[in-house]
Amino acid sequence: MLLGVGVVSGRVVRFDGSRGYGFIAPDHGGEDVFLHVNDILVPESYIRSGIAVEFEIESSDRGPKASSVQLARNADGTPVTPPKPAVSRQVLADDAMCDVLGHDEYIGDVTEVLLEAAPSLTGSQITQIRTAMVQFAKKHGWVEG
Repeated sequence: MLLGVGVVSGRVVRFDGSRGYGFIAPDHGGEDVFLHVNDILVPESYIRSGIAVEFEIESSDRGPKASSVQLARNADGTPVTPPKPAVSRQVLADDAMCDVLGHDEYIGDVTEVLLEAAPSLTGSQITQIRTAMVQFAKKHGWVEG
């Protein structure tokens, strides 16, 4: 992991605004980086899965942690991924529920379950488990793609 090397680019893998944390996958690869709401320099509503961000990496007792997180920008200063407020999930009536989840929604749900069940898992371990679970879910038709 590139600790203390300045600004790093990546994409948000998952962010749970109600809990105030998530993960960023650095563009250079390697372990996902923990993201806490207190380290975001933009409105929290802009942070969602897939958004391009720039950040610094710090070491923590649980692994790498993002700090000074802001939207990634093109050379002309415009955001790489246009900011828009995250959409909150709506609860649907039983008869309107879908049996198949979108890939990003499934990844987010799996990440949340893993963090609740085993908070000591590292970003790398979560990524390995998620990858296996996505393959399994796709094989059973539970996830689009």
